[in-house]
Amino acid sequence: MTPESVMAIGRVALEMTFLVSAPVLLVTLVVGLTISVFQAATQINDPSLSFIPKVIAVLVTFALAGPWMLTVMTDYMRRVLTGLPGLIG
Repeated sequence: MTPESVMAIGRVALEMTFLVSAPVLLVTLVVGLTISVFQAATQINDPSLSFIPKVIAVLVTFALAGPWMLTVMTDYMRRVLTGLPGLIG
């Protein structure tokens, strides 16, 4: 294994991590900002007010984007495992 191949594998792994985590993180960000603006406007400082909608939004996001995320991760692992003999030998 050359240093270039190790860097390429690491780069692709980071890209896959960002790609798979992006839907959940973006939904959480949008819901958190929306709830924060609502709390600032109404001056309600209840921590559960921001926690419960985020949990519900994340669960809905996993329900909608979960099959796609699983397909992306499965394809990536299949590529890594089938390419492993070529990397070692």
